[in-house]
Amino acid sequence: MRGQNLALVLRTVAGQDELSRADVAGRTGLTRAAVSSLVDELIVSGLVQEGPVTASGKAGRPGRTLALSDRGPAGFGLEIGVGHLGACVVDLRGQVRVWRRIEQSNAHRDPAEVAAELADLAADARAESEALHLNPLAPVLSVPGLLDQRPGIVAHAPNLGWQDVSIEDIWPGPDAPRPENEANLGALAELWRAHAPGNFLHVSAEAGIGAALVIDGRLYGGARGYAGELGHMAVHPDGPRCACGARGCLELYANQDAVLSAAGLHNPPGADPVALLTDRANAADPGTLSAIERAGDALGIALAGAIGLIDPAAVVLGGAYAELGVWLLPRIRHQLETRLTVRPFAPNQVTASPLGRRGPILGAALHTIQAVLHNPTCLTESQSPEGR
Repeated sequence: MRGQNLALVLRTVAGQDELSRADVAGRTGLTRAAVSSLVDELIVSGLVQEGPVTASGKAGRPGRTLALSDRGPAGFGLEIGVGHLGACVVDLRGQVRVWRRIEQSNAHRDPAEVAAELADLAADARAESEALHLNPLAPVLSVPGLLDQRPGIVAHAPNLGWQDVSIEDIWPGPDAPRPENEANLGALAELWRAHAPGNFLHVSAEAGIGAALVIDGRLYGGARGYAGELGHMAVHPDGPRCACGARGCLELYANQDAVLSAAGLHNPPGADPVALLTDRANAADPGTLSAIERAGDALGIALAGAIGLIDPAAVVLGGAYAELGVWLLPRIRHQLETRLTVRPFAPNQVTASPLGRRGPILGAALHTIQAVLHNPTCLTESQSPEGR
């Protein structure tokens, strides 16, 4: 019961700025004495901090405001992309305090070499965060692949060339991060950070195309955790053969490499392909605009089938699609209006994420923060005499 009350008080403080202990008691229904004791415990654990004294205008002594701490425990997100590595630290308030990203090709490299380079980047991010008086918690790793039901195993990441890779086995040293699928983390970031509705479909792209479905505020993974493989939905059954063995898959028309190829562009090593596409599109380059429109049509065809099946409240474009949204959205919406004849999908129900390509790594960093907000005893017990 005490653990549940700790979580209730912590989430109440997180939900609104400048609440006093009396305010928290009023909102939670707990007694002032109970709230005071719980707040003291949260302060000792570094989860809550007190602000200046405020006058409430009510009888009694003025109280100090409470807020989530901007020091102490912090979320730690890491990312392996096909074309980059990343590290991110967020405080309990969800504010990004440390951000590092390097552009490099990771496709078909030795997973241990990639892990070693990411571990170096993570160590730099940890050192920078500690200088800010933050204590990054156990890291979560965003990977563009399917996870095995066995913990810590990347079962299949075709665009990296990984098959049955154990992150713990390849990680140099202790504290190996827990891997999670990048599309799922992007969707969770939309839910936690961008305040997406409780029922939505999140679609993102880099070298591959992934989707994630949120239902009633919870991620839906399917029977085996593999839900969301939108990239291999056939949009042109008589089209070219995909690496998966099928024909006309969405990825052949709408992933990053397909758009670059259709635009007649070559992406130099170490360059940012999405920035290259947006620069050319902003310059009204006909080949680039045509390639993006072709991708938008393919996406619209795939999404029409998905929307007709699951009827989400919204569709959110993340990753590279978010940054190309201004050119993709008109074609996607045209296809949906043409194909969804029973109930046309309103144009404003398909949007580009404000998080852009930051979604997956933010979701990774926020993952731990959300866990703490729902179960602060994992930290408060370690601060108690019995937990030491």
